[in-house]
Amino acid sequence: MALFSSLAVVESLSVAAAAASSSSSSRGFQEPGSIHSAAARVWSGAGRMRGGAASSLVVRGSSSGTSKVTLLDYGAGNVRSIRNAIHLLGFNIREVTSPEDIGNAKRLIFPGVGSFKAAMDVLNSKGLAESLCAYIREDRPFLGICLGLQLLFDYSEEGFTEGLGIIPGTVARFDSSAGLRVPHIGWNGLQLKQPSQLLEGINGRHVYFVHSYRGVACEENKDWILATSRYGDDFISAIRKGNIHALQFHPEKSGVIGLDILRRFLDGGHSEAAKVCSTSVIFVLKWVIACLDVRSNDAGDLVVTKGDQYDVREQTSDREVRNLGKPVELAGRYFKDGADEVTFLNITGFRDFPLGDMPMLEVLRQASEHVFVPLTVGGGIHDFTDAHGRFYSSLEVAAEYFRSGADKISIGSDAVYAAEEYLHTGVKTGKSSLEQISYVYGNQAVVVSIDPRRIYVNDPSETPFRTIQVSKPGPNGEKYAWYQCTVKGGREGRQIGAYELSKAVEELGAGEILLNCIDCDGQGQGYDIELVQLVSEAVTIPVIASSGAGRLEHFSEVFHKTAASAALAAGIFHREEISITSVKEHMVQAGVDTRLL
Repeated sequence: MALFSSLAVVESLSVAAAAASSSSSSRGFQEPGSIHSAAARVWSGAGRMRGGAASSLVVRGSSSGTSKVTLLDYGAGNVRSIRNAIHLLGFNIREVTSPEDIGNAKRLIFPGVGSFKAAMDVLNSKGLAESLCAYIREDRPFLGICLGLQLLFDYSEEGFTEGLGIIPGTVARFDSSAGLRVPHIGWNGLQLKQPSQLLEGINGRHVYFVHSYRGVACEENKDWILATSRYGDDFISAIRKGNIHALQFHPEKSGVIGLDILRRFLDGGHSEAAKVCSTSVIFVLKWVIACLDVRSNDAGDLVVTKGDQYDVREQTSDREVRNLGKPVELAGRYFKDGADEVTFLNITGFRDFPLGDMPMLEVLRQASEHVFVPLTVGGGIHDFTDAHGRFYSSLEVAAEYFRSGADKISIGSDAVYAAEEYLHTGVKTGKSSLEQISYVYGNQAVVVSIDPRRIYVNDPSETPFRTIQVSKPGPNGEKYAWYQCTVKGGREGRQIGAYELSKAVEELGAGEILLNCIDCDGQGQGYDIELVQLVSEAVTIPVIASSGAGRLEHFSEVFHKTAASAALAAGIFHREEISITSVKEHMVQAGVDTRLL
């Protein structure tokens, strides 16, 4: 079967697999600190002894396809999307609940999520590591995804931890010293190094990455390398030997081309192997995010809304909540239109009882069945105590959203409070939601949403915070401004600047910054270029420009004039003033590299 040529294929598969998809249900909460407390297994030898030497792996022919696939889900991060993709493609899932389940597998997928050390701790404590190594040594059909690739190496600098020892070499962090933004988040190209049935048709196409560490190519592992990508330097983006495959990128988040890669693995890859070609590959792309502000309207229904400077009510006598559509329907539309990511921001829920907002969890579950690009969710993720006196940590709250389909968690007010404390004491307590979630799931899973407003001053000496010289004077002729961060949906200002906050949250574990601007929100006059550049220069993590887009030119402008990695918009998409397809086409015409369907 050739590469899917249209999303109509996805839609037809979705109908055919509806019954199978409905069987994928959310699991219960993990106990607090369950991953932290997983005891490391005692090693019987150093390095690659557990996995055996790579040369001992016996390559054999691919086995025939099966309607079932075994999934190794060790309980961290979002694997709902890979489950949904498997069901969509017409396959059923067998769960790994014991080491014996790995041994009995006919075809095994390992979607590793989170940090290297935490994952190895869980694999060791549950006795899964030995069975996994034995399965791979026998050259049985295996597909690792993201951390599922990295764990095959000897060693990782993340947590300074020994891996499974299947592939010789080291997993190292990207070097941000030369201005490279880490984590590497977004759409990147692949360069095939050997023929591949799995990656047929991939040359010149782009797939989705989200990681801070990568496998380092060396002489000892060159025979394993299937594809490389470039981010600063070349890194290993896919490996293959015999029936063993692993991908650094996320096929389940790479749109239609990613679904086709999964189908090839599930079908057994019977097509003729693709040849290595010299197609010119554009690597790092800029990406476009569709944002859905979700809240209950006055009738109690969840709707997508949009504010003007954070006021989401209509300017009428009734002052009803502005209703621009249904969350799941709009998310599906944006996926089909070419959005590189979809973000849900719950702007009124969660505040008192985050896990009581079951409708939002259901929005995530349903959206993840039809949207195969990254999903981010934010809104009041913090520690809380429910009406019955039961305490829930922010880690438990995040875990439920990951299990419901979120790939990344966006933290707002709670990150501001954590940054204030850190700047005051200079101590990382490890207790904030930002630090806890980053430790367990990796900083690539944590977005910090910043909501600043301009405060004009006549001279930088009037404030201790970083100022800019404004291109347009303030209301009283002021030539400078600083950006005051706010909490509680912009309703309360704090004595901390956007520049200082950004640097602090990066040190505390943020992997990405969603940079809003209260002054520009809903105005359609363009992004605050000066703010975006200020924060982009402050940090080495990706920055998403948000608030103010009203015309096609605003997207190319923010990428040409700042170091933003992505641009987010909401109202212009919801009101169908501009389509995502037209934005992408404009960006290409303006010389901004982006992904086209």
